[in-house]
Amino acid sequence: MLTDKSQILITGATGFVGSRLCEIAIQADWDIRRVIRNPDIQDGIVVGDLGPDTKWSTALTNVEIVVHLAARVHVMKEGGENQLAEFRCVNTDGTMNLARQAAKAGVKRFIYISSIKVNGEGTPLGQPYTMDDVLAPTDPYGISKREAEDRLQLLAEDTGMEIVIIRPPLVYGPGVKANFLSMMRWLDKQIPLPLGAIHNKRSLVALDNLVDLIMTCVKHPAAANQIFLAGDGEDMSTTELLQRMGKSLSKPACLLPVPVWLLKAGAALLGKRDIAQRLLGSLQVDISKARNLLGWTPPVSVDDELKKTAQYYLEHQRK
Repeated sequence: MLTDKSQILITGATGFVGSRLCEIAIQADWDIRRVIRNPDIQDGIVVGDLGPDTKWSTALTNVEIVVHLAARVHVMKEGGENQLAEFRCVNTDGTMNLARQAAKAGVKRFIYISSIKVNGEGTPLGQPYTMDDVLAPTDPYGISKREAEDRLQLLAEDTGMEIVIIRPPLVYGPGVKANFLSMMRWLDKQIPLPLGAIHNKRSLVALDNLVDLIMTCVKHPAAANQIFLAGDGEDMSTTELLQRMGKSLSKPACLLPVPVWLLKAGAALLGKRDIAQRLLGSLQVDISKARNLLGWTPPVSVDDELKKTAQYYLEHQRK
């Protein structure tokens, strides 16, 4: 798919995944074009906010491949009545606006980074999500991503532009923020955590593994009009993740073996069922389709990525 002269447009180029993708793509001598929102940042095309009316003609000139990473992940007012509308505006309508203009501009392949939330919020232990599962998104983010996927596939049928969809679970790596960063800070401070007896299984994907899969989907002809689940190929319990992250930080995790039923009861009383699900429940993904169809194998081990994540935290994020 990729030729020496292919120009690749990357949205979300300054984000966690996008910045690493740009870095690796430049090292591979790809001809990339970054899409950015901040006009103060050099070496990119400013298009403003992603939405149904965004103008993409200048950014798409001579582009053959689009990697669409930009998305709304949070809303300004949690619990607001229009959450789904806010997500749809960016993740569904904004994506389709870009995709329609891309098809009109002659883009050959459109790679959409979706989310495992399109499948749902959790799996029974030992029963990972597969490509044959009935989709069951539950939150506005997952619903908006699923709607974008459906409409992109229809667009591919109508226009002939190839669509590739990748659904990652939680992505971690150097520079990770949000809950994963909070976890590292707890471990760094050696705060006792009541998570020493969790026997769930969760799939994660290392930043460099996700980037490698994206780059494979840019190049591989068999990726056209396919959907892939991303992951490291190794699942961990919450307890194991904390232990291995603590080892990478040289701060052994202080974990208390509190029974899961008690943790669930406490979370319910505090109205934190969603957090409890992420910490206590399982969410596994089957990456065999990418292995079999693309010959793709995650190039980075969990422990190696955890070490790089810990090193970055100690050098740049520690407070």
